Parts: sequence; C-alpha cells; structure tokens
Amino acid sequence: RLPCAMDWQVLTRELSLYLENQVRVGFFGSGVGLSLVLGFGVAYACYYLNSIAKKPQLVASNDRFCRFLEEYCPVVTETYYPTIWCWEGRVQTLLRPFITSRPQVQYRNELIKTADGGQISLDWFDNNDSSYYPDASTRPTVLLLPGLTGTSKESYILHMIHQSETLGYRCVVFNNRGIAGEELLTPRTYCAANTEDLEAVIHHVHSLHPSAPFMAAGVSMGGMLLLNYLGKTGRDTPLMAAAIFSAGWNVFESVESLEKPLNWLLFNYYLTTCLQSSISRHRQMLEKLFDMDLVMKARTVREFDKQFTSVMFGYRSIDDYYEDASPCRKLKSVGIPVLCLNSVDDVFSPAHAIPVETAKQNANVALVLTSCGGHIGFLEGIWPRKCTYMDRVFKQFVKAVFEHGNKIFSM
Repeated sequence: RLPCAMDWQVLTRELSLYLENQVRVGFFGSGVGLSLVLGFGVAYACYYLNSIAKKPQLVASNDRFCRFLEEYCPVVTETYYPTIWCWEGRVQTLLRPFITSRPQVQYRNELIKTADGGQISLDWFDNNDSSYYPDASTRPTVLLLPGLTGTSKESYILHMIHQSETLGYRCVVFNNRGIAGEELLTPRTYCAANTEDLEAVIHHVHSLHPSAPFMAAGVSMGGMLLLNYLGKTGRDTPLMAAAIFSAGWNVFESVESLEKPLNWLLFNYYLTTCLQSSISRHRQMLEKLFDMDLVMKARTVREFDKQFTSVMFGYRSIDDYYEDASPCRKLKSVGIPVLCLNSVDDVFSPAHAIPVETAKQNANVALVLTSCGGHIGFLEGIWPRKCTYMDRVFKQFVKAVFEHGNKIFSM
C-alpha cells in the first residue's frame, strides 16, 4: 500500500535518529565501520604472514658451514618479520636513518700514513671496560667498513659497535680517505676496486694486536671493498672471517637499477650530491688533476664515476672500472668463511644480480637472502628504533666466529 503521511513522519524521525547516532558515535563506532576495519585488518594480516614474513633463503654448498650457522647463528634460519607498516624495500631504505637510534660511542682517533704519502683516519672503540676480555692483547677485534660516503658516525656502524660492546669485543672503523674530517695529503680518495688502503689498515691493526682474534664486517660499498680484498688475497689474510651486508654484487646492474626514474629521484641524485660534497672541501688539492667544474655537474653516480673515480684510479673506461669493482667476479677466490646478507628487494643490488650459482661453488661462502629489507634496512618490530634483523645477524655471526670458529676453519 502507499504510505500515509503518518508513516512518512515515523520513517523520517527514525532516519533522523539513526543519522544523529552515526554522527555521535562516528564511523568506527558503528557495526559497519568496525566490521570493515576488522575485515581489512584480517586481510592485511593474512597477506603479511603469507607473502611478507618469510624465512630467508640460505645458500651454501658446505654442509658443515650450514650446520654451524644453524647452531650458532640461528637468526639466519628464522622467519624475518619486517615492520608491518614499513616492509617495502625503498621505504625501509629511506626510513632507517631517521627511525633507528644512534647509540653513544666514544672513539679514539688514529691517523695512519700510507705508502703514497696520504693518510687514513681510523676510529677505535677499545672497549677497555670489557669484563669478558680484560686482556687487551687478546681481545677480539672487529674491523668495520661503512658504505659509499659513510663514516664511523653512521647509525648502522654505531649499532654494530653497541652489539660488539655487549660481547666484550674491540672495534675499529676504517674511514675512507678524505671523508671523516681529515685532510687529503695527496690528490687521491677511494673506490670499491682499489684495496690498497684496506690492506694497509688490516696489516696495521693486526700488527698492533697480533694475538687477538680478528675479523671484518663491511656494509654496502664497504662490503664490496672487503669482498674484492678477500677475492684478491684468498687465504693469505689475518682475518678469520667476514660479514657482508647489502653489497652491490654487479656494479653494472646496480647503476642501471639506480637510474630508473623513481630510483634516480629517491636515491641516485642524492648519492651523487653526497659524493660531490665529500670532495668539494678538497677542491684545491684535487683540481691539480681533475676538471672539478665538470665533476660537480654530474647528476648520476655513473657520471661522477666516469668523470672522477675511474680517471683517478687509471681505468681506460668506466666499464673497466665497474668490471673490476664488481665482487661477483672475485667470489670464487674467497678463502675464508664469509656470510653475506642481502634483501631481494634492494634496488642497489637487484635480485637477479646476486651471484647465487657462483656462491654455491665456494665452500667458504654463505648467502642469506631475505624477501624484504631494502638496502641496509632490515627493520623489524612495531617501532624499529633499536635492533634490526641485520644487527642480530651481525651479533650472532661475530660471536659464533670468535667463540666457535674452530668448527668451520677446518673446512
């Protein structure tokens, strides 16, 4: 039947009351709103648990090395739960420097001379209050290598030192020439391929503490440099073992990835300006050999390397430099146990460029590949200010090497 005027009045009044109630309690207080929120939350949780949170892929041809890691570095076999609101690789890469805390570290600086008349700045954390290793002569030592324009002040370096402090170890940070406040005494800086400065630092540190167990950890370009050194020296090194984090395995693939429009906007241009800034204060020294105006016009890392880095170290072309700088070409020659952590969503080192098959041919190498984590990201927890997955891998592996390393050194 057609509604009468009284019916319309009743309906209008009820609708008015309903709308008033909706305004008063709000969308999320209503049953519909709550159901939508709960439904979205359940769907997102299912997606996160099924597609995001995964166990890393452990690649190692040596069963003894695998068992060693499973027993003494179990974090590499456990599910990695990236921060639930921040798991995408680019976001993790961008946010880590701003989110993570910066532990207080008191350094002792040392400047050492090089054969060509230059100098290198080392920042020591002696850990003289170590209760586990009160004898400084036998206190385990970790050499830390920061990334492309990084120094001992980087948050990831400070966290590694904090982890080492709790274990009683000593740390020394190798700052590349000219970026830690010291002056350039010669017109030379650094690159990923030339290992001369690293060799000098390793020899120096070992000569100061010849009885102390000694290993190294490199991050990003620091990891590339360390791998290139290990590929060159084989077993002829005082290092017991090494840990590598977010290394760029193939420089050609890395720069190509970084030159994609979004990656150039987010990372490449900023890195280029950081490189230019690191040499600008040494302009008077460097312009003896370089057209600094041309170098300062670079807008990509490739352009900077073409005009500056490859020329400085005498390469005929940038392709020759990038081939020599790519650690994937030297991985077969590594002669000591090395653990390498990469995320497959790292735009600095694309997944297809990670040398999985080559790693399987060297019993000294183990790769740990996570599905998320970005470049030096590996954030975990709801509010990831402190320990990251990378920090936990570092802590467990250095402890395993220093305290149980005899079980893998006979490989």
